This record gives sequence, C-alpha cells and structure tokens, in this order.
Amino acid sequence: MPTSSRFAVAVHILTAVAIHKNQPVTSELMAKSASTNPAVIRRILSMLNDAGLSRAQLGQGGGALLARPAESIALLDVYRAVESEELFALHRSEPDPECPVGRSIQPILSGIFHKAQHALEAELSKTTIADVTRDVEQRSRGKPAVKIPAARPRAV
Repeated sequence: MPTSSRFAVAVHILTAVAIHKNQPVTSELMAKSASTNPAVIRRILSMLNDAGLSRAQLGQGGGALLARPAESIALLDVYRAVESEELFALHRSEPDPECPVGRSIQPILSGIFHKAQHALEAELSKTTIADVTRDVEQRSRGKPAVKIPAARPRAV
C-alpha cells in the first residue's frame, strides 16, 4: 500500500509561507525548498486554498499567502485538507467467512484502526503551523535564511 507525502509537503508549504510573513511565496521557490516540481506545489496549494488555509495573490510579485494566522492552523486541518484516504485499509476482498480468523478479523481491525486514526488526529490537533515555524526558525539560527528574490520590473 503506497503512502502519500501530500501531508508532509503541505506542512512544508504552509511553514515556508508563514516564515516569509506577509510576503507572497511562489510555487517555484517552494518547489526548490521541497525538492519537487512546482506543479506538485500548485496542486497541493489548490487543496489548501479550497480548505481556507492559504490564498493566492495574483499578478507580478504574487504567490501564496496564509489565509488565516499560523497559530490557528492545526496540523489536523492540513491533514484533512490534503489526505482523503484512511490511514489503514482493510482487505481488498472479503476474507473467508468459514474461517474463524476470516470472519472475525475485519471487525477487530476496524476497531483498532479507528483508535489509531483517532490518536493520530488528536496528536495533530495539538500542533499548529506556528509551532512548526518556530521549530524551523530555532533550528535555522546561525544559518543563512532563504531570501525571496525581489520582483523584476516588467518590460514595457
């Protein structure tokens, strides 16, 4: 079962935007930071925009901005915005109902999976993008910060 990196990249995006305060951040800059393609960043930004976590500033010098304060964006909000799959999946086909394990395993696993999902969500609700941003800034002290290139004048 493949896992998704959308959540990690979404947190990366929102943290990068939060660090740059009220300056719009381009998908190209975020893609470089996350070592991915700008199209991946734009696709995830679209999901974050739809969830009301980020917004786009259009035009020259445009880019992504937070739609609300970083302190009010819990990692659970981000997780729910970009992940649509359940954390764990049951069998793709129904186990053998004649087998004692086969007829019992799915209801048992469903309960365990539900508890695990609830624990994950409870933990994610305790941390905000502001917390992640503070941690990044603390770890980066003494290292050069990434600067947003100044907007280039338009040719007339």
